[in-house]
Amino acid sequence: MAERMLQFVRLQQQTPEKRPASQRREDFDEIYARFDPERARAQASRCSQCGVPFCQVHCPLNNNIPDWLKLTAEGRLEEAYEVASATNSFPEICGRVCPQDRLCEGNCVIEKGFHSVTIGSVEKFITDTAWEQGWVKPPTPSRELPYSVGIIGAGPAGLAAAERLRVQGFQVHVYDRYDRVGGLMIYGIPNFKLEKEVVLRRWKQYEAGGIRFHLGVEVGRDLTLAELRERHDAVFIATGVYKARDVELPGSDLAGVVPALDYLTAANRKGLGDAVPAFESGALDAAGKEVVVIGGGDTAMDCVRTAIRQGAAMVTCLYRRDKANMPGSMREVANAEEEGVRFLWLSAPEAFLGAGQVTGVRACRMHLGLPDATGRQQVAPIEGSHFVVPGSLVIKALGFDPEDLPAMFREPALAVTRWGTLKVDHRTMMTSLPGVFAGGDIVRGASLVVWGIRDGRDAAEQIAQYVLAKAGLAQAAE
Repeated sequence: MAERMLQFVRLQQQTPEKRPASQRREDFDEIYARFDPERARAQASRCSQCGVPFCQVHCPLNNNIPDWLKLTAEGRLEEAYEVASATNSFPEICGRVCPQDRLCEGNCVIEKGFHSVTIGSVEKFITDTAWEQGWVKPPTPSRELPYSVGIIGAGPAGLAAAERLRVQGFQVHVYDRYDRVGGLMIYGIPNFKLEKEVVLRRWKQYEAGGIRFHLGVEVGRDLTLAELRERHDAVFIATGVYKARDVELPGSDLAGVVPALDYLTAANRKGLGDAVPAFESGALDAAGKEVVVIGGGDTAMDCVRTAIRQGAAMVTCLYRRDKANMPGSMREVANAEEEGVRFLWLSAPEAFLGAGQVTGVRACRMHLGLPDATGRQQVAPIEGSHFVVPGSLVIKALGFDPEDLPAMFREPALAVTRWGTLKVDHRTMMTSLPGVFAGGDIVRGASLVVWGIRDGRDAAEQIAQYVLAKAGLAQAAE
């Protein structure tokens, strides 16, 4: 018999069991256990089944969250998976890495006083069950179309577009400069948030569905964008943004001052069993070192928590605003604090100290002022408040900017915005080049996995319309 909904009035919020900090510091395994079926049903039954579901409104994918929560509460998991996967290409990934506290759960109407439904954990439970039961199928089309689409980038946006286009029957080719599919989901996000097999099994499934991957292929080096345009009926650029945003301070060239992505990529490659010379030499290994991470976003949290697991002697995070103004997930900050990370709020770096090798960061205290045009409070240094934080490995986690794609792709006609992102018609997602579309971080700037999925799915719809319309016009002309 189905459980009645609206159980938040008698059932407290419960998340899946979280491993003790002392235990999870010792490995890179995911920190949350999986819901058992009864607890998942109970937590799903707390949903109030709102007439206007704010969780859905504030999800970039507009997932039908109340529907699959109700199906889970009733034990109808296969149907719950069908509903969840209808709007989301990777619900098992979003259930793990989305900052639900800022999106769906943070806008749950029962949040105040009763605490929100644990949406992300139930989403993860549904999809992991679906994989175990064999309900997740390769993207096999009902009919094959003679049109091909080339996708540059095998990250969230590229993979979501590939899956949607393949289901419609297009011949899909994905090009990526890395040796594995997944982009930053493989090389940027640590295992304790997203175990790599969760991503790699999608790769195998997509290949089984007929999507062709060309790995180790860099557009601009191994082939040009012009060659791709000749080879395919349409091209989708979903390269992401990888160029580290820097801060020009004295001592930036010292050994031991490294960009966040270099550090995380080395750690993830090590976990995958790859040979990583920079890790093996100790240059990107935090073991035994005093580590200072500069930044307050999710990438900074990935760095501090990785350093803890590598056995750092001390891990300190410098952030120029206070805790309430951090751009990252508060859940990740709480996890980092539990694991022993020291946070120095309202602190900004002024210089990196050392002779050849970094030995510390000179910083100063900051004062929060009035909000700027974006609504965030401005910061200003407090005179005479300098102090030094010891550090033999300093990681700059200040965000990412786009690379110069027109130069890299050898295609000067590819228009960009003043921020360096690709300029697109936001109705069609087409760039300045006919038949070349773009989406994900390379258009919107560094953002979330869920926004990449949204852009990939939207782009697939626009690409399909463009290719089929073009084919229809060509046939009419004949």
